[in-house]
Amino acid sequence: MASITTNKLIALTVKPGLLISMLGVALTGCEAPLNLEGVEQEKAKSVRRTDQFQNITANNDVIVAVGNDGLVLTSPVDKIEWTRQSPNTSYSLIDVAVCPDQSFVALSMDKQVWFSGDNGVNWRPSQLPTPEDVLDLTCAPDNSIWVVGSFSTVLNSKDQGQSWNETTLNEDAMLTGIQFLDSNTAIVTGEFGLVSRSDDAGQSWNTPEYIPNDFYTQGALFTSKETGWVAGLSGQILYTNDAGLSWTKQTTPTESPLYGFYQAGPKLFAFGDHGTILEYTGMDWKKLPPQGKPVYLRGAQKLSDGKLLLAGGSGSLYTLEIASSENSQISQK
Repeated sequence: MASITTNKLIALTVKPGLLISMLGVALTGCEAPLNLEGVEQEKAKSVRRTDQFQNITANNDVIVAVGNDGLVLTSPVDKIEWTRQSPNTSYSLIDVAVCPDQSFVALSMDKQVWFSGDNGVNWRPSQLPTPEDVLDLTCAPDNSIWVVGSFSTVLNSKDQGQSWNETTLNEDAMLTGIQFLDSNTAIVTGEFGLVSRSDDAGQSWNTPEYIPNDFYTQGALFTSKETGWVAGLSGQILYTNDAGLSWTKQTTPTESPLYGFYQAGPKLFAFGDHGTILEYTGMDWKKLPPQGKPVYLRGAQKLSDGKLLLAGGSGSLYTLEIASSENSQISQK
């Protein structure tokens, strides 16, 4: 922060013209040198207040978090020590996933998929051949890459981004998520409550079913073909146990938008805006006590010590004690 020098006023008898000249000199003399020390200190940090994380994942060795302005952070899984990496893009990275072969893939706003085979240190881009906006990606059990976006578009690559196949469900809806349950079963969710399943590894898709009331799915998790949850605005969570033919609204103790789910062993969590973290009780959801700034949370990853790491806005990385559901605690990491 710039320092300010206060000068005492001294009464002088001077000519009017000279007074104006002297005032200019005096005002110039009052200007303090710009102090950029705080800015440089912030830049030297591995995690900064300006970081806006969008997702987080991990392989056997490292955790990778991605966010605004090409942000990539990596850390060993057994000890949180963040290092900033440079994927050579200024576009926001909006998603990241880990593949069965332990490589990472990330998606950026400029319709590029980024590949890393060295634990997130170096990244190779692949341009998506589509005019549609893209929003989510995943890596299938066979290491193929899948991306979804507007006009119910689904893209995939089986050769590490050297070529891409594009298809559409022919619905004017944004697909917000894609998930593989096994080598053959994939589920996409999206705008207007759209839900569709593929039973042949994405080669074809069933006729979409629709969640009632044009539900806008911001996060989804299916644990089987029949069982799944979707989250949206106003703290809404819906549940199905018949493959999306019907949906039941579950009680949540929040009005905040919810953005995603994470399953850690037998425990299921949902997270969203205003630092909201919910835990599933088997019927409904209970709110866990937040800590720190009420920022959005967009990604979660279980750590080797059993804690849950959550990532979100304003450089927020939080760990959640999940070993005991009766004594859940959150601490800043």
